[in-house]
Amino acid sequence: MVFRFQGRSSRGFCGIDFEENSDGEGHCLGIIQVNRVARVKKGWCLEMEKTVENFIYYLSIEKGLAPNTLTSYQLDLQQFYRYLQELQVGSWKEVSQGVIQGYIYSLQKKGRATSTISRHLAALKSYYQFLFTEGEVSRNPTSTLELPRLNRKLPQVLSVEEVDLLLNQPRIHTAIGMRDKAMLELLYATGLRVSEMIDLNLGDLDLEAGYLRCWGKGAKERIVPLGKVAVHFIEEYLAQARGKLVQGGFEVAFFVNHHGKRMSRQGFWKILKRYARKAQMDKPITPHTLRHSFATHLLENGADLRSVQEMLGHADIATTQIYTHLTRSHLKEVYTRAHPRA
Repeated sequence: MVFRFQGRSSRGFCGIDFEENSDGEGHCLGIIQVNRVARVKKGWCLEMEKTVENFIYYLSIEKGLAPNTLTSYQLDLQQFYRYLQELQVGSWKEVSQGVIQGYIYSLQKKGRATSTISRHLAALKSYYQFLFTEGEVSRNPTSTLELPRLNRKLPQVLSVEEVDLLLNQPRIHTAIGMRDKAMLELLYATGLRVSEMIDLNLGDLDLEAGYLRCWGKGAKERIVPLGKVAVHFIEEYLAQARGKLVQGGFEVAFFVNHHGKRMSRQGFWKILKRYARKAQMDKPITPHTLRHSFATHLLENGADLRSVQEMLGHADIATTQIYTHLTRSHLKEVYTRAHPRA
């Protein structure tokens, strides 16, 4: 889907074409200009677009943020840009705290989730702090604004039996089925994010030692252990399936699609949905469901929180602690089932 964020510049009507795919990712297709209209300061559209490009470059190089995070920030800033154009604000440099508060209120009126609003405000705070540091603005209108308090929802997890049902869906006598089986087993065995899995290269797995190396958010490297079951199916994939998919070509990516190229997030998402339907799962299944299930099952079986935090690649242990609420629920169920006076 292509969106056009519209505005005016000294050279006429200005629009930025932005394409968004089915997975919510997007990129700028270019800037168009038609009809001579001059109602705002010269170069308004192009100047702001340039500062956004510089900001995204800064986040990528200096902060090492993941591509998906960069895309989200860029889309959020483009939406804020459109809001300013609708208000006919004279210059993005003159944005006040009240304008930003009005923007946040407009998102609330549209029914946006608190997490979405928080991300939009986080993008604006980071953007204006960057502009202030670079001397592009004389004040930061977001400096005293606080992020909305998030109501954390417990993540959806599968039982061990449900995981077994899902992971047994691929037909492993085919190259595609063997690849899918290896991917599903690896995700559940390691708790990797799907972006971390598809970014794996051939040299990142040491199957003999039972470890893999991946890069998470902020380009942080971590080492994650692999279980025997996952190692077995990954070895089968390498021996029987990957060569058939690559078809003699050279590809460094560990998991490849039917064209022999690196698997995409969208491609894996479609694969997972197909197997969830095949298994007749009555729960909503996403790639993160296996990650949540991995963490929850480890804690239920006695793993310590710090180790799970390390394997998940969480910078803050508070992020990992959400899974302790799930294990407490599990303990309550066990108690209710087993205690004679429950």
